[in-house]
Amino acid sequence: MTMPRPFSRRLFLGSAAAFTGLAGFAGFAAAPTAVAAGGWSGPVSANGWPILTRAGVFAIEGSNHTVALAEGDAATILVHVARRFHYEIDSLRDGDLTGFAPDRPVTQPYESNYLSGTAIAIRAVCYPLGARGGLYPWEETVVRDILAELGGAVSWGGDEQTPMESHFQLTHAPGHPVLQTAAQRIRSGQAALGAVDAFAPDRLEAAQKYRLHSPTG
Repeated sequence: MTMPRPFSRRLFLGSAAAFTGLAGFAGFAAAPTAVAAGGWSGPVSANGWPILTRAGVFAIEGSNHTVALAEGDAATILVHVARRFHYEIDSLRDGDLTGFAPDRPVTQPYESNYLSGTAIAIRAVCYPLGARGGLYPWEETVVRDILAELGGAVSWGGDEQTPMESHFQLTHAPGHPVLQTAAQRIRSGQAALGAVDAFAPDRLEAAQKYRLHSPTG
């Protein structure tokens, strides 16, 4: 089933990125002042991942875009999220996607996860911090299907008390079985690689379980 894509009420804002620090990556992204510049104290981000000094750069299948992320399961999972957004909600445009962001100000604890390369923002200008209702209902249905497919490995910023609907993050610390299971499903081809019917009754039912999240280690 292919859902129609209505003209986005957000596209007129343009495709400029909220954060342009990722431009020009060539294999790795350096972050010598990650904690100081980000205003986050401590060696790990809110989800229990170590603050990075550099991150790998990964391609988003079906697009000409890349994103900087923590390597391993983190990249496998978050690249999958971006890929499904690209195929099922709207095509990624220049500047739409941000991952590891060493100089990002941290005003909400979950924003610290950009310092560890374990969060992505998709169209942060269009879906800014503190705003709700930016997604059409059918787009939110797809988002919740992605969360359900990954079994709680990822949470969505639209569910935060202070929302950020562009934000997706890992919910557990490194090595957690939930993350390992989700990453293995993606690598083995059990997770969706393109558009799927997120509106099938069984998928809709499953998605309702992930309206809230518990970002624990």
